[in-house]
Amino acid sequence: MRDTILKKANEMFLAYGFKSVTMDDIATELGISKKTIYQHFANKNDLVEACTLELFENISCGIDNIREQGKNSIEEIFIIRDFMMQQLRNEDASPFYQLQKFFPKIFSCLHKKQFDKMNGCMMDNLKKGMEHGLYRDELDIDFISRLYFTGLTGVKNNDVFPTDQYSIPDTTKKFLEYHLRAIVTPKGLNILEGLIKTD
Repeated sequence: MRDTILKKANEMFLAYGFKSVTMDDIATELGISKKTIYQHFANKNDLVEACTLELFENISCGIDNIREQGKNSIEEIFIIRDFMMQQLRNEDASPFYQLQKFFPKIFSCLHKKQFDKMNGCMMDNLKKGMEHGLYRDELDIDFISRLYFTGLTGVKNNDVFPTDQYSIPDTTKKFLEYHLRAIVTPKGLNILEGLIKTD
């Protein structure tokens, strides 16, 4: 039952927001009593924390599986982006804005986990791309990796990119192209432009 509650809660949180969805909403959707939820989760904060942790673990495992496919560095980034968009329902900013505003400790913990994961993945991606001649060989790997994380999370900032003017899938796509054009070699550029045409 715990896994069933987590799955449904995550679906609803991503669709409507971590603040907007109540324990009553989740219980009604599952056709169970609120008391049943409280047998597994002490309170809503506990449920939100469990949901974000599970979501992070699922996405991390998916990213690891993609990295094991042996794709070139540029293609790998595109596949990971598509996978994350699918997992996060095209990542409407609202749920995570609510998470940051109403559950700041959980958001901060999730943000740290995201950075550690993405920074490690991007550093490996950069090294591989440089070895294969797709990225320029004079890049500062640590700096570029941190810049990538900052940019990718920055384009989702609702204060800077209001969702009524910018869609997250579109801004993420534009940032990805902007980032890659800055670091690719001519060989990498050919691959990048081919992927952009088919994206």
